[in-house]
Amino acid sequence: MKIASGLGKLNGLLTTIGGWLQPVLLLGIRLYWGWQFAQTGWGKLMHIDKTAAFFTDLGLPFPKVNVILAGSTECFGGVLLLLGLGSRFITIPLMFTMGVAYATADKEALHAIFSDPDKFVSAAPFLFLLAALIVFVFGPGPLSLDRLCGFDRRAGKAAG
Repeated sequence: MKIASGLGKLNGLLTTIGGWLQPVLLLGIRLYWGWQFAQTGWGKLMHIDKTAAFFTDLGLPFPKVNVILAGSTECFGGVLLLLGLGSRFITIPLMFTMGVAYATADKEALHAIFSDPDKFVSAAPFLFLLAALIVFVFGPGPLSLDRLCGFDRRAGKAAG
């Protein structure tokens, strides 16, 4: 009985500590990966012809249009993610863009998702996709403009 009681108290303490760290983790993910998305998108937009040539080599149709779409999504989506504004909404096109990156630039890694998971998780789009997925599932956290503006549904419950 004492062991179960002690484990229950330890679990309660760890849950409390995890609850305190969750906003910090979500903020860190948003700040770091929002910045990474913004930089990557900006790079595409500043080098449209070079990136369009790469997209052409990948067999993507309308390469310049796709560079502008992907670059804008990553650049402006990254800024929104960084700010925590429209967070869940913007993660959808960001995840889609990373899915396209896997399907075109990292086909081998995508096909190895089950046979060689290390190859899949080592591919460039993986951490971008994971960060967007985390924000989509858990929300931007309380340290965000979404929460400040009342867009995050948990903020509405707390206020109402």
